[in-house]
Amino acid sequence: MTNDNAIKLTNAQLKQYRALAHKLQPIVTIAGNGLSDSVLAEIDRALNDHELIKIKVVMGDRALRDALIAQLCPSARATLVQRIGNTATLLRRSSQPDPRKSNLQKLR
Repeated sequence: MTNDNAIKLTNAQLKQYRALAHKLQPIVTIAGNGLSDSVLAEIDRALNDHELIKIKVVMGDRALRDALIAQLCPSARATLVQRIGNTATLLRRSSQPDPRKSNLQKLR
């Protein structure tokens, strides 16, 4: 499954977003129930507000965790910036970001 909404990022952009995300704490934790509608709604809200977020995926099986992250990106219409262990960093730019909440306002 490909994510047609994912933005193509250059290596320089990826480096910038990773550096910015370094200080962020995970906003959503996905555990045993997987990608429920309420979890997807919370991720959508977080991406609309913050644009760049971290998500923690607590699954015992590495293959299951990787599959869930791969399924999450197209479902959330987001781009995977990086994945380290149980934490994934997602990016989805907002057309009208709130400057008080957006993590990307620091780059603009």
